[in-house]
Amino acid sequence: MKRTYIPFNEWSYKSKQTEYTEPTPLLAPDGTLLAKGWARHNVFEYDRTLSSPKMRKKEWDFYQLGNKDYMVQISFANISVGGYVAAKLVDLKNGKTIADATSLFLGGESKYILPPKGDVPNHFSADVGSAHVVFDTTETGRTLYFKKPYKGSFVECNFKMDIPEGLENITTVLPFDNYPTRYFMTTKQNCMPCEGTFKVGNTVYVFKKTDTFCALDWGRVNTPHEMVWYWGNGSTYLKDADGKRHVFGFEITWAIGNEENATETCLFYDGKAHKIGAVDVEVFPKPDKFMNEWKFISEDGRFNLTMTPFYDNHSDLNVLNLARMHTHQVHGLWNGDVTLDDGTKLEIKDMYAFCEYVENKW
Repeated sequence: MKRTYIPFNEWSYKSKQTEYTEPTPLLAPDGTLLAKGWARHNVFEYDRTLSSPKMRKKEWDFYQLGNKDYMVQISFANISVGGYVAAKLVDLKNGKTIADATSLFLGGESKYILPPKGDVPNHFSADVGSAHVVFDTTETGRTLYFKKPYKGSFVECNFKMDIPEGLENITTVLPFDNYPTRYFMTTKQNCMPCEGTFKVGNTVYVFKKTDTFCALDWGRVNTPHEMVWYWGNGSTYLKDADGKRHVFGFEITWAIGNEENATETCLFYDGKAHKIGAVDVEVFPKPDKFMNEWKFISEDGRFNLTMTPFYDNHSDLNVLNLARMHTHQVHGLWNGDVTLDDGTKLEIKDMYAFCEYVENKW
């Protein structure tokens, strides 16, 4: 049974959570999806030449970093018919976009090829129009660089983040009913302490590892034209009863495809993934409840958090109602408790994180 759009109090099944631990081909020679499930590292072997139909293929590397005051998004996306590279800085407390520098391109099916895996050492660099971008990943860290002319001056970003030894992620492959060649494969890698600068003209915004984390949203998908989803994510430091500091994070995504074999829902604690069941919100926020409290609960009771919003990063890009990305990315403070695999309950107090609701035609 698909859970999509069923209210949390009407759930009537438990997700199977099929875990993959060995290298597994993603696609058959004819493009049929072979794997459906999740993994702690990306073990799915992706051959983009097998993805069908070719012009429905979409690939992106999306980094979002921030603290309670500022949020940065740096991304590169190739959706076959075209794509973009962008860097965005948002003042969360004052609710305004400080800079949004974007360069577009047409025709991406055979150019600007991103790496086939996001959680292993890789390198990508590109010049798109007047923008230059570099994503470099090693065993122990990531480096992001972006520069582009902007409003008579420049936007320039330099960020470095740690990849702690043994850091696990959640990589999921979700199918779409009645579409044997369609799939949604993403890697979400949390809990990467981040530092760096976002320069707009002569103004420099500084980010420190003491309160800034970065999350990677890595996607290689082939989807139907219309989709919706929720995506919530966050990382923070927690102290235990002895005062020892730990790194905690979570990833919750739902309403995409068929979730019978996996949900994109996971807790992270000191680098290890703790798989949880399906998550939903108690009250559907559309159309005018986005700034109300969001009460989250999982089917297994292990994710029990409430977000009190303080900013809705709302955007609506609509091209003749044929291509559209309508987003409410709501930022707030999260409170409640979560439960790890061994039964340990963690109390969460005023954790900064976000959850978004997106309607897409692309």
